[in-house]
Amino acid sequence: MSYVQLRSTVPAYALIAVALAAAAFLFSEAIGQLYSIWNVYPEYSYGIIVPLVTVFLIWRERDQLRGMPLTGSPYGLILIGAGLLLRIIGQLATMHAVVHYALLLVLYGLVLSLTGPAMFRRLLMPLLTLIFMVPLPPYLSDQLSLELQLLSSQIGVWVIRAWGISVFLQGNVIDLGSYQLEVAEACSGLRYLFPLMMLAFLVAYVFRGPLWKRAIVFLSSIPITVLMNSLRIGIIGVTVEYWGQQMAEGFLHEFEGWVVFMLSTALVMLIAVTLTKPWRKSAATVTGPTASGTSRPRQPLLPATEWVAGLHSLPRSFVVATLVVAIGAALELALPERVEVIPNRAELAEFPARLDEWTAGRREPLSPSILDLLRLNDYMLVDYRDVEGLAVNLYVAYYQSQREGLSIHSPARCLPAGGWEVRKFERHTLRSVNSRDAWPVNRVLIEQGGQRALVYYWFQERGRRLTSEYVVRWYLFWDSLTRNRTDGALVRLVVPLPKNMSEQEMDRKLTRFASLTEQQLPQYIPN
Repeated sequence: MSYVQLRSTVPAYALIAVALAAAAFLFSEAIGQLYSIWNVYPEYSYGIIVPLVTVFLIWRERDQLRGMPLTGSPYGLILIGAGLLLRIIGQLATMHAVVHYALLLVLYGLVLSLTGPAMFRRLLMPLLTLIFMVPLPPYLSDQLSLELQLLSSQIGVWVIRAWGISVFLQGNVIDLGSYQLEVAEACSGLRYLFPLMMLAFLVAYVFRGPLWKRAIVFLSSIPITVLMNSLRIGIIGVTVEYWGQQMAEGFLHEFEGWVVFMLSTALVMLIAVTLTKPWRKSAATVTGPTASGTSRPRQPLLPATEWVAGLHSLPRSFVVATLVVAIGAALELALPERVEVIPNRAELAEFPARLDEWTAGRREPLSPSILDLLRLNDYMLVDYRDVEGLAVNLYVAYYQSQREGLSIHSPARCLPAGGWEVRKFERHTLRSVNSRDAWPVNRVLIEQGGQRALVYYWFQERGRRLTSEYVVRWYLFWDSLTRNRTDGALVRLVVPLPKNMSEQEMDRKLTRFASLTEQQLPQYIPN
């Protein structure tokens, strides 16, 4: 590996500072988003300490690192190139999690281009802890939260029944008769899962043993979280049955959460201790674990002064990597900001109150808390009734831009809530009553306590009618790149399904209403 010779260590430190500053500038928006997420979402609140943990783990390896030369590696440039490409894709597709992971790739690339393979392997585990500061993409996090809600509800009900208490479960609602407990998103277990996985990762890192044992320690955090959270839900149900609903509210409710988390941490530690075998130390082995979990010969240490003096020569790969990141930052600064195209449209408040035989009732406002969550630009929520009194609830949510972290909230994330259970979820094709036009919709049959409802929904995206969130993301990227537009909307229809009416008959009625609605939409959701 070739080196660039420097007269003193000052230019070397300056070059490292330039590389970090350029990366920070390129990803300043992503860093700000991460900081906001850590402060807003409790399940990610631990993220603010993750960089400090990484620095501590690297400092812990300082003796071994001093004995290793900075060889550099051109493979770091590949990581940096991949990170910069992902940054562009993530920004255009409004997938901020992709930009967050791109930040990690660029950081890993800079480290690899400076240190070289040998030292990078020594730093790999501390650097991997940075992954835990990046939140999951919202559509994955919401789906995981929903699955955990339903699973924790089921196991919690088993706990309650084990105490001889009669209880009925509807989706995520636990009915005790005198009181109903809804296992909300905050009780899904995500607030325990992510921080506990990070703690388990750290325990596995310092754990002395073969890789398979360390994997057990890390992976044990997942079932422990599910079981302990379910036990908490069951205990809440039991205490509510005997002492009233105040047992599920206020300080006591939050305190139970802390107790469960501490017990979960203790269980992870217990598993690690149980798997531990006595390891004999010798003067020829280091006291800390290696990436493989076994001891390795201690390398001869360079005095700190000699190691610092080594910064007189930096690997050429790091100099090139710094230049690449700096050029990226300069282009970001020099290129004019793209002004997104916002098409003209009519407000949804002007949507027709009559669609042939269907007449609109009073428009329903969304609560301020829901509006803060959705952050949409325009919406309508109204019941339309036909001459027979059948009511169809029409909901349209419009976003003039899906950049800056805004995105359409898919019904798939919230339909199995409030006690409703999904009985069928399938793709369905609708045909217009006045033309041969056809388009796909998501058709969902939900049920609660013997009541059924039929749901149609689709995404209206710049002239396209789509059913998949992943396809929506692709077209967001493509249209942002080629048309500089990211506007779009969600259209959702919900109708109760009477017991005396078949699904086929209701499909015909809802198809006609959807066709009448779709004919009006282009004025309010531009193509």
